[in-house]
Amino acid sequence: MRPAQLLAVLDREFTSTHEGHHTPVMLWGPPGVGKSQMIAQIADYHKVPVIDIRLSQMEPTDLRGIPFRIGDKVEWAIPALLPDVERHGDNGILFLDEITSAAPTVSAAAYQLILDRRLGEYEVPDGWAIFAAGNRQGDRGVTYTMPAPLANRFSHFEVDAHLDDWVAWAYAHGLDERVIAFLRFRPELLFDFDPAHNPVAFPSPRSWEFAHRGLQKFGDNPELLLGALQACVGPAAGIELKAFVDNLDNMPDIDAIMRGEDVSVPKEIDLQYAVAASLVGRAIRARGEGNSQEVWGYILEYALNFPQREMGVMLVSDMHRAVGEEMFTVPQFATWAKDIADVMLYNSN
Repeated sequence: MRPAQLLAVLDREFTSTHEGHHTPVMLWGPPGVGKSQMIAQIADYHKVPVIDIRLSQMEPTDLRGIPFRIGDKVEWAIPALLPDVERHGDNGILFLDEITSAAPTVSAAAYQLILDRRLGEYEVPDGWAIFAAGNRQGDRGVTYTMPAPLANRFSHFEVDAHLDDWVAWAYAHGLDERVIAFLRFRPELLFDFDPAHNPVAFPSPRSWEFAHRGLQKFGDNPELLLGALQACVGPAAGIELKAFVDNLDNMPDIDAIMRGEDVSVPKEIDLQYAVAASLVGRAIRARGEGNSQEVWGYILEYALNFPQREMGVMLVSDMHRAVGEEMFTVPQFATWAKDIADVMLYNSN
């Protein structure tokens, strides 16, 4: 399932804790596709804490607690890491990460916590959702087969890498527009992991964020930039991104486009993607400013100039996801929509 859909599922599962309908959710997927990031997004949206428990690093007593004697009885000390209303609040997310990497004795200790929302005398507060994540056995991570009794305690979803969802996230988090443009140009490199070769560095949604950081740190040092990018996304993808970035010296004047001047669209497809990404970035930065309508209008006018109208549609679609429905109020939007109506109708059939 694509990340945008899974975010909707996770959001509904979180809110359902107040209705008594919450079902623990298990996210499956290869490394680097954003499983933990999605949990963090839900917590950030609802302004609640996340307690991230890495079961692969725990012993059974870390969950169950340690027994101690009181008179002729034995009681259990409740671990401080488990959700507590006084310490953590009425609402939150208990996130059991790397659950498929946990030893069977540890996962067995989690059975009651997950299904019954309790461990001995301890109970998970009603307003807390339980989410978990792990790698599949074919992903070359340290994984155990999930026991049937544990698996039956979750609803299960597999996370797929999806370019449109990643691009929307990247714009929202200020990632370098050159990385976004490159992945629009080479979408198959968003996630390229072959477990048979067990690579150390490989392209993934997570590692492209690392590449963004590499561009910020080493962009002014050509001797180090290539190695830094390869260290993030692997040898082949690093070379391609470096070549793409170097070619951007031939980009048209984006400032001139923002002034409404007549600027030709470059013939090279990679430069067209770069221009589109740069214009979306300008649209985002203009949001909330006094000249946003003017800036968005110039971008919509330029979107009509692409030889392949699908490129203009991609530009405006990314812009809409980034700035919202306010874009529809720009006078030039009606002209753009009328011009590409046949493209949209064709794509919807």
